[in-house]
Amino acid sequence: MTDPWYSDGLKFSCTQCGNCCGGAPGDVWLNEDEIAALAERLGLDDKTFRRKYTRKVGRRGISLVEKRNYDCIFFDKKRGCTVYEDRPLQCRTWPFWRSNLRDQEEWENEAQSC
Repeated sequence: MTDPWYSDGLKFSCTQCGNCCGGAPGDVWLNEDEIAALAERLGLDDKTFRRKYTRKVGRRGISLVEKRNYDCIFFDKKRGCTVYEDRPLQCRTWPFWRSNLRDQEEWENEAQSC
């Protein structure tokens, strides 16, 4: 077995540009703990939070809703992520997703939009 192309490490520093928070349709998956944390952060009960900020996606699970321009519902162009401290794991782990680590070309392509 050979080492992955990134075995010497990867450097990434968030510029807080928000490019990963919208621009194209997508899903931001939530688990029950993330839903609870976001609801508490916003001062909402679980049911109200789910109705206002989530959508069911087939059998796959629960995703955040998006704005009409496909930005994350919690992204503000001036302030950035308005729930940053409680953002979902999917957001916390960007750009270190398997799809971006497939090969160096994918990594560099994603870096171009960041």
